[in-house]
Amino acid sequence: MTEIESIELAKAYVALSNAHRVEMILPMFSTDAVYTSSAAGEFAGPADIGTMMRGFFASYPDAFWLAENYRFDGSRVSFDFGLQASEAVSGIRLQRLGIERIEFDQNGLIKKLEVKAS
Repeated sequence: MTEIESIELAKAYVALSNAHRVEMILPMFSTDAVYTSSAAGEFAGPADIGTMMRGFFASYPDAFWLAENYRFDGSRVSFDFGLQASEAVSGIRLQRLGIERIEFDQNGLIKKLEVKAS
């Protein structure tokens, strides 16, 4: 995949995440994908990742990521993000800054996704 293709796939992932479209996000992951988050832990495979995402969006129904500074490094795209959300039950605001790294396989599927909040 080219740099432009990889960055556009990463941007599509962020856009679908901001739209909370889990059923459209999951086909972007390879069957052996691993999702690691410094805040949420590690999840393996689309089913496990989907369960985590559905739970997150249920808890934070207004979650929104501002992603910028996309960078390409071979098969991986990194970008800076700011997350803003409110917990559904308590209304407590959640704000995080961090770096996300998405590694793609040769078919353009996400094989590894790493979220590191600062």
